Amino acid sequence: MAMKTLTLAIIFFLLLLDCSTARKPKALRHRRPCKRLVFYFHDILYNGYNAKNSTSAIVGAPTWGNTTKLTSNNHFGDMVIFDDPITLDNNLHSPRVGRAQGFYIYDKKETFTSWIAMSFVFNSTQHKGTINFVGADPILSKTRDISVIGGTGDFHMSRGVATIATDSYEGEVYFRLRCDIKLYECW
Repeated sequence: MAMKTLTLAIIFFLLLLDCSTARKPKALRHRRPCKRLVFYFHDILYNGYNAKNSTSAIVGAPTWGNTTKLTSNNHFGDMVIFDDPITLDNNLHSPRVGRAQGFYIYDKKETFTSWIAMSFVFNSTQHKGTINFVGADPILSKTRDISVIGGTGDFHMSRGVATIATDSYEGEVYFRLRCDIKLYECW
């Protein structure tokens, strides 16, 4: 009888130990990024007067809009294409490490928000290749997360999240975004 009680106690203890040391499911575990990068990109919108310095232009506008001035009504319907310089710090005149190329569409009448698709194109001694992004950009939020959906070169098939924040802006002509990239799949 004592042996049977001891055996049951050992089995109970082993089950209890197994339950307490069970690994969390993969989806619930906190993952650390395999690579983290921070860049700034600078957007200078063409306004009809700054052709020499501009890095972006309105290429689509609603019928009531034009292509040298963003529309009223939260810029709804405007589509902007860009080829912006990327720097390691927030100075527009710092050495360029690449270009941010893509477009954004102002897609909501009620508030400033856009949908963005872009690639960071690198060809420097430090980085070569591209990082591709796509997603909603609720501009008035302090920080926003954009999906990293892939890449090439040093960033081949990378996936992750880019947290962007408006670092500076000057009216509707210039803005600078801080882009904190956390890659969770690195090859």
